[in-house]
Amino acid sequence: MTRRRILALICFTLLCSSAHADIYAYTGSDGVIHLTNLPQHKEQYRLVMRTPKMATHIARQHVNPIARSELQPLVTAAAKQYGLSAALLNAVIRVESGFNPGAVSSKGAMGLMQLMPATASRFGVQNPFDAAENIRGGAAYLADLMRKFGGDLRLVLAAYNAGSQAVIQAGYHIPPFQETQNYVPEVMEYYQKFADGTPPQEASTRWIKPVIQISSP
Repeated sequence: MTRRRILALICFTLLCSSAHADIYAYTGSDGVIHLTNLPQHKEQYRLVMRTPKMATHIARQHVNPIARSELQPLVTAAAKQYGLSAALLNAVIRVESGFNPGAVSSKGAMGLMQLMPATASRFGVQNPFDAAENIRGGAAYLADLMRKFGGDLRLVLAAYNAGSQAVIQAGYHIPPFQETQNYVPEVMEYYQKFADGTPPQEASTRWIKPVIQISSP
């Protein structure tokens, strides 16, 4: 089997096992090619395959516990930068995308915190599918909403879901949209769990963290 076919087969295996994650590669000094969907030192790797994005409704049903763990340094950094609780960011990400960076909604919201194109642009997010950029942009947006609604978390979450104007038009109450009415208590519930240090235990049988090595011929 040729080297190219081996690489293609391994990339396909990674795609199937990691469910919509970009594939990165680098060649070590010993000639060994390293392929992974979760590079530990991203500067060493180059992107060799980008996977199809995942519909948001599917992403929310298949929470990625491995990504949740891997994302915590980014969540902590963004929370510190914008004066937010890491538990809040985790709760929003959990409900918005199930910790799947490739999530895309039918309305065009993208990435971990489901940023709409206008919101991403407003907060300087160039690549909404980049985890660090998306979390930073989502945190900046939440911090802005915190200022706008005086720290009332229920209104902040309602505005994050339905837009600030909808909350204002509802007389600074949660708008009477079923999605928003469900969204706010769901995020609040996860927020409490993350804040208490008892995050939900997600089934992990669907997710693995592959690191495959093959030798160059």
